[in-house]
Amino acid sequence: MASSIALWLGAAWVMALSTLGFLVVPLLFIYLPTSAMAGTMAAKLFSAQTGVSAVCGLGVLLTLRAPGHGFTAQLSSRLLLLALAGLLLALLVEFAVAPRIVARDDLVFWHRVGSGMYLGQWLCALGLFASLVQAVAPAPGSPAPPDGA
Repeated sequence: MASSIALWLGAAWVMALSTLGFLVVPLLFIYLPTSAMAGTMAAKLFSAQTGVSAVCGLGVLLTLRAPGHGFTAQLSSRLLLLALAGLLLALLVEFAVAPRIVARDDLVFWHRVGSGMYLGQWLCALGLFASLVQAVAPAPGSPAPPDGA
């Protein structure tokens, strides 16, 4: 059960990051009348994304503490590292980088730093999800679980 919850949380995390960063925010800059309007809205959406990242990351960490979670020690360590790194990047972007971007303090530099950290968070979430898929999915050629299992 814990492994299924972790898998769903990992999927939600990577898809939320993907949808916002690779679809929604670029569309804001295409369709809103000014870059300032798009930037203001993007900042609000990225703040909301930090909340989603926190819930998903902490949820995965809690499943790793559940008794009988079903993960090997090596996989648990990898999941722990990826979840903590993704959470740290999300918090750093929100509380260290975003205020500098909003204040337009060396905007190009801080935007690049924030974008790089967002990409790093996305890679952490993607790696976490891929690791969970490998752990939860049956090995190729193995018999399917019986109905009702």
